[in-house]
Amino acid sequence: MNEIGFDWSVIDWADIWLATQDTLTMLGVSLGFTIILGLPLGVLLYLLSPRQLMANKPAYSLLSFVVNALRSLPFVILLIILIPVTVKLVGTSIGVAGAIPPLVVGAAPFFARLVEATLREVDRGIVEASQAMGATLWQIVTRALLPEALPGLLAATTVTAVTLVSYTAMSGVIGGGGLGDLAIRFGYQRFQTEVMVVTVLALLALVQLLQMTGDWLVKRATRK
Repeated sequence: MNEIGFDWSVIDWADIWLATQDTLTMLGVSLGFTIILGLPLGVLLYLLSPRQLMANKPAYSLLSFVVNALRSLPFVILLIILIPVTVKLVGTSIGVAGAIPPLVVGAAPFFARLVEATLREVDRGIVEASQAMGATLWQIVTRALLPEALPGLLAATTVTAVTLVSYTAMSGVIGGGGLGDLAIRFGYQRFQTEVMVVTVLALLALVQLLQMTGDWLVKRATRK
């Protein structure tokens, strides 16, 4: 024990490492599914919005309402609400597998809104030029919109990844595994402040690493 009352001998570093691996697994898998679902959803929101290529006010309003409804739910509540669905999908509501479905449901609408906002910043002249050359909708999206929006999309992915880190920590409330679960079970319930400090520092380091990597990718993708 040191002079400020911390007894680092109570920390099981093997548990810390295992929890870190679980957090990275949850982050990687959920981020992958979030991009797979959120990117098309964001593109669709953009295309259906007023004055865009597939402008349809009723469809946009309905889709926008669903996205906003999912985004408005606090993640802890979403975790609990989705327990029956999670059990049907992966067979359990706890552990790493049980945390991934609510992570995706919570993050995908958030990412979709970021994608929509990013696409709105693309110069409309690029779309008009593509139309003038006879490009199809698919070609406009894949060869004009998305490439031009790449730096913004990378920045949106970084923001989403950082948000998912906080979500993985909150999933510890229902035994979701990872650093958050370790912090709750040992740091909070067993009053082991040392474990709480280490898990918080690990999460901070992970967020900093994600942000630095994202900033580097955005800088590389930005045209000079």
